[in-house]
Amino acid sequence: MGSELFAAGGSHVAITMVPGQGGVFKVTLNGEVAFDKMQIDRYPTLNDVKDLKAKVINMIDLSS
Repeated sequence: MGSELFAAGGSHVAITMVPGQGGVFKVTLNGEVAFDKMQIDRYPTLNDVKDLKAKVINMIDLSS
């Protein structure tokens, strides 16, 4: 997931991965939760990854 988001944002994004316990998987973008496995009780699907990448690209476009 980290490499996919970095591919979408390149040098415009900083990615930090923090180890968790109990199957935690959460993605935040600028402090906003973009995906949380615990909320929807599943890992991200291909469509979720595509949506996250689109959010990253949109955030970069808005800040330019």
